[in-house]
Formats: sequence, structure tokens, C-alpha cells
Amino acid sequence: MNHITASPMLDTPHALQRVGTQTDILGECPLWDDTAQCLYWVDIRLPAIRRLCHATGEVNTWPMPELVGSIALVDDGRLLVALPSQIALFDPANGALSVFVPSLPMPEGHRFNDGRCDARGRFWVGSMHNITRAPEGTLFCLEGAGPLKAVRHGICIPNSLAFSPSGDTLYFADSLHYRIYAHPYAPETGLMGEAQVFAESAPPAFPDGSAVDAEGFVWNAEFNGGRLLRYAPDGSLDRVMALPVDRPTCCAFGGPDLDILYITSTSQNMSEAERLAHPMAGALMAIHPGVRGLPEPRFALNGPRSE
Repeated sequence: MNHITASPMLDTPHALQRVGTQTDILGECPLWDDTAQCLYWVDIRLPAIRRLCHATGEVNTWPMPELVGSIALVDDGRLLVALPSQIALFDPANGALSVFVPSLPMPEGHRFNDGRCDARGRFWVGSMHNITRAPEGTLFCLEGAGPLKAVRHGICIPNSLAFSPSGDTLYFADSLHYRIYAHPYAPETGLMGEAQVFAESAPPAFPDGSAVDAEGFVWNAEFNGGRLLRYAPDGSLDRVMALPVDRPTCCAFGGPDLDILYITSTSQNMSEAERLAHPMAGALMAIHPGVRGLPEPRFALNGPRSE
């Protein structure tokens, strides 16, 4: 467990750049598609799916009919989309959105938040109350066409879903607990073990989205903390990267060599003075952190893949 009392390397990333001219209300869930060589992410509240083409720098935006909590790459080239009323499939080739798992047991006022696929193609996704953040959310697992299986209850804000390179550890945070947990994980069965505290933050900063690099270190966007934190596999704090925004939301490795770290952020509920002080709030940002990431797993439409 880490209490952030160590003396990690502090980065001031002069090479960090804004990507594109768009400003997200609530940017989240960046995913690198190594086949199409593009980055997908969502603006939960616009709501929309966005795509950055690496070769051209062009950003495409597709409006969604409901709040879009998270997305995942699918093994047929489409995207899995977590909407309050359904898990849908989106085809970026023609913009078509189709129902995949309909009529979800989502209480009134709830939506999905962070989601991630494991190496076998299961989709893990959490739900939350959209306004109150009361402990009413659920962590779900989806295998193929379902049904959606509830795994944990009583969650305020589900975040930080990620897997170790070997797949035997699942990282997860209920953000308002101000902790990231590490769970033993069995990729063969999809069973999640008991939580062990991996890292802690100091309020009001809390852990948001995470990415795992090729060395097995966990990068976490610290919401209200204005920084990225890199944790070693044992939970010790390795690096602190200061950011030009107070509320980064998630990060993902991308680029042809998986050596670019993309960072999403939010601009919602900011005063005019706050916007002037943090002009990059809501921007997609990118930096070369000196380490590489891992290929993003794809959702298996026909059920978990065997290895």
C-alpha cells in the first residue's frame, strides 16, 4: 500500500501537447486501436464518441443518443458502447449503432462509467448514480452476448479498471474511497478475488482512470490533483507528472510504437475564472513518457477466447 509519502521523480512535462482543437465536457476512456492506428475516446456528457487519426491528426466526432460511459474495441473492428439503456455496437465505418445487450437493469438516474476488457475478451464496466454519487453503483462483467453479470455492489464512482501484463491482477477504484485496489484475477474463469489496497490518494484528489505500461507499472489520472501518478507493481509511487489541468480523467498508451501517453480531461462545472486559469481543461493531451504501453484487448463477441 502506498500513502504518497515517498520522494518519487517529479516530472514537469514541457513536451506535453494539446491534441486537436476540441474541448470535451467530460473526456474519458481513451483507447488505442493498433489496427486502425487511431485513438478513440468519449465525451460522456456531450455525449459523443471521438476518434483521432494518428496519420492525419483529424478528429472525428459521432454524437450518441445517451450518456456514453465507456467503450471497448471489438474483435470485428466495431466498438462496444456502454449506454444507460443498452450495451450497443458502433461501426465507425458507417456510423451505425445497433443494440447488442438490450434492456439493462439500470436504475433510474444511473449510467455506466469506466470500462475495460481483459485479455480473454470479457468487458468489465461499472455503473453509478449520475448525480448523487451515492453508493448505489455496480461492477459488471459481460461475456459475449451476456447476460450482464453483477459482481460487486455499493459503488460510488467506478474507475481505474485495468489489468496487469500477465492478466493475474485486476485494478479497480471506487473513487470516493480514495483508493485503488488490486484484486487477484483468474483470466481462465474471469473470477475476481478479494481487494487489497494498492495505492491511496489524499482528498480532495481521487483516482480516476488508469493505464498499465509494458513494465507492469500503473499510470493513474488523479482527479482534483492535477497530475499523473505512476505506481510500481508493489504499489510504491515511482513518478509524479504535473499537468496543466486540475482534473485529468484517464490515460492510455498509443501511437505506432505505443510510446505516446494520451490524457483526457474535463471542463464541466468550471467558472469563467477557472477556465481562464486552466485553458487546457477538457483537452486531449499527449506526451512521450519514456516507456511503452500494451496493446488494448478486444471484446470477444462470441465469448471469452481460449489462450
